[in-house]
Amino acid sequence: MTANKAKAVAKTLLEIGAVSLSPDQPFTWSSGLKTPIYCDNRLIMSQPQARDLIEDSLVDLIQSHHPDVEVIAGTATAGIPHAAFIADRLNLPMIYVRSSKKGHGKQNAIEGSFHKGQKVVMVEDLISTGGSVIQAAHKVSQAGGQILGVVAIFTYGLASGQEAFNQVDYPLHTLTDYPSLVDYAVQNHNFKSQERTLKAWYQDPEAWSDRASRPINKRRSRPRWKVMIEKPLYSPWSGQD
Repeated sequence: MTANKAKAVAKTLLEIGAVSLSPDQPFTWSSGLKTPIYCDNRLIMSQPQARDLIEDSLVDLIQSHHPDVEVIAGTATAGIPHAAFIADRLNLPMIYVRSSKKGHGKQNAIEGSFHKGQKVVMVEDLISTGGSVIQAAHKVSQAGGQILGVVAIFTYGLASGQEAFNQVDYPLHTLTDYPSLVDYAVQNHNFKSQERTLKAWYQDPEAWSDRASRPINKRRSRPRWKVMIEKPLYSPWSGQD
């Protein structure tokens, strides 16, 4: 995906409220991690213009990297609607993968049908650690599907997620990512004064969360993240101030 397309998708996600940034009043993820960002891509379903941009872009992504795809697979639950839109555009079969088997009936983990050996692309809305879509891909693979790769709308680009995909043979392609979104927000949504804080979370989410969880009067006057921004081990913003 080109830088311009990544910025266009980031712009859309911010404008419809699918992504919210709040470094001064952090969100808390289900893991307990404090973060300056919250992502709810389910809102895309309710916005026709945004939805068309996202789904058409996902189709382009699949056709560019996996032109021989035969089946589109959604990851429950957030990946399901996007898989349906994509499968409809490509006129391909669709399946979706449950996080766990049904507790009744045939106890399916995979809904829909496909033939062994068919080439499958997994669709997810959001990548954090990558665990849910990787687990879903394993289930499809065990059922006889040939996994070509994973596509998603957005990735935080966390080290844990990158490491997880490095350990499996599932290429990951996304429309946009956290660095692209922060760059757009800084340039267009009055986040310039909070740029260092937003970039610091990307460098070390756990350290950022630890500091954000402390009472204000117990925080050090020199933030830990400021040191990390000055001397990052790796950053997509390398060479930038």
